[in-house]
Amino acid sequence: MRDMNKAWASLASLLGTLAFCQTLLQTVVPPELRFASLRFLKRVLGFSSSSSYCSFEITEVNGVSTNQLYNAVQLYLGSFLSASCSRLSLSRAPNCSSTTFALSNNDCITDVFDGISVQWEHAVTQSQSQPSSRGEKRFFTLRFRKCDRDRILHSYLDYIMDKANDIRRKNRERLLYTNSHGGWKPVPFKHPSTFDTLAMDPERKRDIMDDLRDFVAGKAFYQRTGRAWKRGYLLYGPPGTGKSSMIAAMANFLSYDIYDLELTKVCSNSELRELLMKTSSKSIIVIEDIDCSADLPNRSKAPQHPARRSCSNPGAPDAPSGGKHRNNNTITLSGLLNFTDGLWSCSGSERIFVFTTNHIDKLDPALLRSGRMDMHIYLSYCSYPALKILLQNYLGSEAEDLGQAAASELREVVKKANMTPADISEVLIKNRRNKEKAVSELLEALKAKAERKEKDGGLRDEREMNGEEEMGKRSKRRGLCRAPKMGATVTPFLARKWRMLKRSRQNERENLNLKGSERS
Repeated sequence: MRDMNKAWASLASLLGTLAFCQTLLQTVVPPELRFASLRFLKRVLGFSSSSSYCSFEITEVNGVSTNQLYNAVQLYLGSFLSASCSRLSLSRAPNCSSTTFALSNNDCITDVFDGISVQWEHAVTQSQSQPSSRGEKRFFTLRFRKCDRDRILHSYLDYIMDKANDIRRKNRERLLYTNSHGGWKPVPFKHPSTFDTLAMDPERKRDIMDDLRDFVAGKAFYQRTGRAWKRGYLLYGPPGTGKSSMIAAMANFLSYDIYDLELTKVCSNSELRELLMKTSSKSIIVIEDIDCSADLPNRSKAPQHPARRSCSNPGAPDAPSGGKHRNNNTITLSGLLNFTDGLWSCSGSERIFVFTTNHIDKLDPALLRSGRMDMHIYLSYCSYPALKILLQNYLGSEAEDLGQAAASELREVVKKANMTPADISEVLIKNRRNKEKAVSELLEALKAKAERKEKDGGLRDEREMNGEEEMGKRSKRRGLCRAPKMGATVTPFLARKWRMLKRSRQNERENLNLKGSERS
């Protein structure tokens, strides 16, 4: 018993001595000396021969400018710091929605890249240029074997830069840019729409998501095929079918910023080019309602000389202009297409162009040809799969949970109603606290819409029949055909063919005139 007491007393004395020595070292010995000693011990114990290793310093400041590689390394190392680290540095950048972990001062960590082990050390020392000042020198030290030098200095550092850019983009909030006075003004973009909440056929959504994934991962493919790294989507359909929600879901899915281009605020093709040149990579450039957002002349129609908008007041038209002045002071369809598909399309990378319209038949055929818009996405009226998503979003229940009779009735009536997801959402929002009432009112609204559609269809058929009979009578009197039915069928067909022929000849003449004006 007495020996055990002596042992405990000796242990307590030893621990007290160690605590005193630790306090003395922390008080007397500078942190730089302690860190240098620690580095020396690790170098002796952790590495067999210092001659087979090389070290590189990455300083925070490179001359008078900030070293981007230093910031990238700090973000990259902070992305996989484990709980075993004794100290961590926490920070939050502007427009950032999450906290960033970083390696603390005078700490080290080991990383493995492609089977190669490297060691990172972070040091903070007194600035040698001004020892009397409180300036500090911050730097990372990268240490690895000399035989891996080429792979580390090229592939590994490029990998760190790419990962840091991804971390910045994911951590910060997305921005919505609007054009004004020849520049872009950003505002935070916090739209909650995602592909999970988008009322659309699930198979169609999967196709769009797969296409977006292929685009993001297709840098090597676009370089190999000699194509600009861009993608174009044309969203068309009736109002209220979710075109704007689709754009927001794409931005949230890719973590891209959105540039909402308002063509009515742009004075000329040169200003449009400058605006598009100021857009960043990894962004979505949107032109909503392109068929009516600006006076883009449709080349399939008769050439008209629109009034030139004043740059100081875009809403006030100036005197009409034509020829060369028209090309310099107005927005033309060719000016827009040159940036989306012409020589200027390669001025940026990893950008998506999205055009929306409610009336695709009003668009110029040049916008619809192959290569301009890579995907034409038709957003139709609400279908039963889309209705199931809306019920899950607003009522928190599946369609089958409402009962077999109600589910089958909804399945049948939604096909006939031609009701938009926006209209259905309004009905569900008003009664989201009462599921039974919401379903009953939704059924009533769908049935009423289906009845109106059926009545309108009957009246339309009756008008068409009356029109065919009248056309047949007129055709018979004029001797165009012998039978009324034949005249009613052939005459409109020939008229359409004649209009198409005139339109094609008119387009050819307009193109020739346009080329002549450009040469002059």
